[in-house]
This record gives sequence, C-alpha cells and structure tokens, in this order.
Amino acid sequence: MLLFKSYDVLTSYDDFNLKKWRKLLIKIGIIGATAYTSLELIKILLRHPDVEIAYLGTRRETNIKISDVFPVLAKTFDMPCSRLREKDVPKNVDMVFVALPPTISMQYVPKYLDMGIKVVDLSADYRFNEKSTYERWYKVKHTDPSGLKTAIYGLPEIFREKIKNATLVANPGCYPTSAIIGLAPLIINDYVYTDDIIIDAKSGISGRGREPQEGTHYFECNENIEAYNVGEHRHTPEIENILSLIGKSNASVCFTPHLVPMNRGILCSIYAKMRKKISDEEINIIFNDFYSKEPFVRIKTDHKLPKTKDVVNTNFCEIAVRVVDGRAIIFSSIDNLTKGASGQAVQNMNIMFGFDEKTGLL
Repeated sequence: MLLFKSYDVLTSYDDFNLKKWRKLLIKIGIIGATAYTSLELIKILLRHPDVEIAYLGTRRETNIKISDVFPVLAKTFDMPCSRLREKDVPKNVDMVFVALPPTISMQYVPKYLDMGIKVVDLSADYRFNEKSTYERWYKVKHTDPSGLKTAIYGLPEIFREKIKNATLVANPGCYPTSAIIGLAPLIINDYVYTDDIIIDAKSGISGRGREPQEGTHYFECNENIEAYNVGEHRHTPEIENILSLIGKSNASVCFTPHLVPMNRGILCSIYAKMRKKISDEEINIIFNDFYSKEPFVRIKTDHKLPKTKDVVNTNFCEIAVRVVDGRAIIFSSIDNLTKGASGQAVQNMNIMFGFDEKTGLL
C-alpha cells in the first residue's frame, strides 16, 4: 500500500506510482524562452504544483541550457533549450506560452492549435478582433485571421468566463492591463465620458524588452525620464478597443508613456470626466464593489496612493481614485513583468485548466 509521512511525501511502493502521478501534471512549453517574460514564467511555474516545464524553445541561441542565459537559474533549473523552427511542434506538451515578438508569434501559434495544444500568447498578435486595426498599427499583413476571431482577450477581471473555455488567450499588454483595470468600473457603469480619456503612464526599463538598443543603455536611461512614442504607441488601439467593447461606445484615449530609470513597474495616472457629481467616498464604494471578489486587485482607501514598490514582483494591481473638479483621477500600479505579462499569463492558464486562480502566484 501507499505510505505517506505527515508532510505528505510519497515514501514507498515504487517509482512506477511516482511516474504515474507525474503524468497528471500539465506539461508546459515556453516558446521564445530567453525573453525577460520567459524568465518570470519559469520562476512562477517552478513553484506551481500542477504543472511541469517540458520544453523550452529559442529562435537564436543553440546548444545552451536556460541557466546559461539566466544564471540565476543555475542548479535550480538547467533544462536545455531546443532550436525553434516554425515547422516544429513540441511533443508531449499540453499548452504553450508564446513569448515571441509581435508579427512573429502568429507564424507559430496556428500549428500549436492544430495539434490540440492550448496557447497563451504574450505578443500583440491576437489582441484585436479587427484584422485591419492590427495591420494599420503593426504595418504587416496578419497571417492568421481565423485566430483573431477565436482568441479571447486575457484580462481575467473582465473576461474570466470566456477564458475558461478558451484554447487561445491573447495576454494583454502591460500598459493596457493597468489602464483598463483602472477604468473598467467607471466605463462599464457609464460614470465617465469615454471620448476624452487621458492616460499618463510611467514604466521601468524592462518594459522595452531584452533586445539591446541605445535608449536602454545605462548611460542613456539613468538619471533620466522621457516620454516616447507619443501619439503612436501600439498600446493605444488596444486600450481603446477594450474600453469600447466593455463600455459599448467608442472610447478615445490620449495615451502618453514615459520611461523611468527603474527595472520594473508601471504607474498610470488616468483622467476621465465624470457624467455626474460624485464624492471620493462614493467612487471608492464603486471600485470596492466591482473588485470585491478579485484576488489580484487592491483598492487603497487609506488616503495613500499606489507605489510601484508595493506591487513589484507580485501579480497585484493596486488602485486609488480621487475626484477633482469633476474629473475622476485613477492611479493604477502593476509590475509590468508580472501582472503586465507573465503573472497574468499564468493566471490565465490557471483559469483555462480549472486550477485555483492564485496557484503559483501567491
């Protein structure tokens, strides 16, 4: 018979039963394993009791272990990386996280879906319902329009029920996650005008990705803050698209991102004109009621404002709201690599497979 010690560790019978138990674990592949978001995924998945990382694919590096790329994983997780080719599909994998750049991801996703593998895509390739919107902003032809029609936007606080039955989830962008969670209670309940929303956002350097570029050199970004992609940031249509969908009217946002000299974290200051007079106390009740059952949203009602230090390395979104001269000012803070990327991706995976949503994340 099976014998267990008080700490529930299998101690006898034979290795057959242990191997049989291990087969029940969800087998995970990470496509584009050398991205910053992939490192975060690995850290989270290693502490997830219901999954096993079975495949790491990379487009560039060959004959390497993942701990060669990320030495922090040495002697903790030394899995070899496989050379990633479009025609290849990892074997014995139940789902994949695709951490490839926009315009590249859609070259790989269809074949995974054809093989019955569930996908959470961390790029922007499946975040839009309209093919024309994607092509206008990303300047390429979308090669998987059928995927656009079936993909579910992976913001659990809004689309949880649809995510449960999804085979392809489009993980939201980091700025849109912070902005949409901040605005959703007011947009859905028609408390604000949607035609003139201002989003002033600050992000750490990791938001620019791992690819080396002049603007992320230490000498360039240290002791400096600057706006970038003003009026042309690709997260603008993503935010407008989802706000229009949940508000059932066209939303227009003026979105300005800034780069600040810290590793990670996002703070959005959002300004929206109220449709009627309302007090700080009333608006706090609205937000508390809306997010009362959400495990990863914290509403600050202690007269303090969100800080990136309070959410870095967590999957939380922290929000505070003020009403000033007829405008709602919403402050929304997340970790761009966790709730803004990998943590939310795992949250989506948990929902897709029926796990406790918080598993691996708390």
